[in-house]
Amino acid sequence: MYRIAKVLNHNALIGVEKENAQEFLVMGKGIAFGKKVGQELEPDETAQVYSLTERTERGRAKEIVKEVSPVSLELAGAVLDEAEKEFGRIDRSILFPMADHLDFAIRRIQNGEQISNPLTEDIRVMFYKEYKVAACIRPLLKERFDIEIDEHEIGYIALHVHSAIVDENVSQAMEIARAVRESISLVEQITGNSIDVMSLSYNRLMNHIRCMVARIVSGEKLKMNINDYMSVKFPEAFQAAQTICDEISQRLKLPVEEVEIGYLAMHMERMMDREEEEE
Repeated sequence: MYRIAKVLNHNALIGVEKENAQEFLVMGKGIAFGKKVGQELEPDETAQVYSLTERTERGRAKEIVKEVSPVSLELAGAVLDEAEKEFGRIDRSILFPMADHLDFAIRRIQNGEQISNPLTEDIRVMFYKEYKVAACIRPLLKERFDIEIDEHEIGYIALHVHSAIVDENVSQAMEIARAVRESISLVEQITGNSIDVMSLSYNRLMNHIRCMVARIVSGEKLKMNINDYMSVKFPEAFQAAQTICDEISQRLKLPVEEVEIGYLAMHMERMMDREEEEE
């Protein structure tokens, strides 16, 4: 049971739980319609309840709710509803940073400002399902504000969706995308050829780096060391892999186990070899 502390709009309110006096954001279609401060409310099973004690990359949930439009909260909730349909159980606390991002995005679009993101295509490929879910915001923004959202903004929302389904924040997901892009760029420099982001070689390397970063963050270690073999047999690929591992370590501010170099070099060699065959 909640005592209504503030009505945000017809579909959202801030309620204080009677048992522990903690504040929550309560959202649901028409849940606050006709309601007044001080009234008691028992949400049904269709409502979504969010603790305002959450701390996010963009600040405390309680402060975000004060600053963003209730509509942005609703839109973020709609994206998460779509994510649940696609992925099942998710961490819905990402609602707050996603709503904060959407609030800024809406204002940017309304003011005719555009952002660019050189990693958008990588995000679209790397987080394909997340991007597909994020794209549901397009018709919602058209209906609510009569505005068009571009692929770069959708790419950023996709990273928020990704954070809701894995134990990885938005900045980490962005660093993974950047690490993959830099890996590809390095291979392109070495071979002198451009690499198709839709190719099998790209996807294999992309997936390996994603898994590697996940191991780095979790502290998991590979058991077999193939560094000696790869450094002697394929020194060019090994050197490239070492450079990439050093860069990833700096970006994530976490140590990268040396054993990772050999496995990354193996994928680099496969890609470099394939690119040479296609010359």
